[in-house]
This record gives sequence, C-alpha cells and structure tokens, in this order.
Amino acid sequence: MPRGLVVKVTAGADDAERCNQAFTVSATALASGAEVSLWLTGEAAWFAVPGRAEEFSLPVAAPLADLLAAVLAGGRVTLCTQCAERRGIAADDVLKGVRIAGAAVFVEEALADDVQALVY
Repeated sequence: MPRGLVVKVTAGADDAERCNQAFTVSATALASGAEVSLWLTGEAAWFAVPGRAEEFSLPVAAPLADLLAAVLAGGRVTLCTQCAERRGIAADDVLKGVRIAGAAVFVEEALADDVQALVY
C-alpha cells in the first residue's frame, strides 16, 4: 500500500511562492506513487472555484491550474468548510471533484497510519 501525504495550503495569491510550493509538492508526490490529499484553506480556498487557478501566475513555476488538475485526477482535493463559508463559496460553486469537509476529516486523514502531513 502506498504511503499517504496530506498537504494543507493556507496561502493563495497573497503568498504565491508558498502556495505554488504546496501544489508542486502534492503533484510530485502523486507522480511518485503516494496517495495525496490536498486541503485548500484560507486564501487557497479560492482555487476550488473554476477559473481561479488559471489566473494565478508565478515565474519559473509550473502552472497552478496544471498542478491542481493533476491532483484532482489522481488524488483528493478538499475545500475547508469554514473557509468556504467565510468566502461565500457553496458546493455548487466548486470544481468537479472538489469536496467540502471540515477539521474532523482533516484530523482523521492526517493521523492515519503511513501518512505524512504538511502545512504551507
């Protein structure tokens, strides 16, 4: 059974390098065979909305939209319940494949056997 990686990204365009690093690590871990769960929290919550990842730009970095698509295709992407509520993002507003869940689900994933959790 492959090892798991849970990545919580709290930064968005307000801290582009930290944000992009979380998506890059998630996509790279997935490509290397890990089970990946990417959590969008804080300003990163906006990337659950169609078109937002395409607007993000960081020189000398893989496009965020491509990284997000890779994680959606092979891993799990979760939008924080409270972060969505604070921003007025509803379940009907998010990309196909993005789920909305809260802290209890994050803790369950992060504490599972053979899982490493990272926060960006």
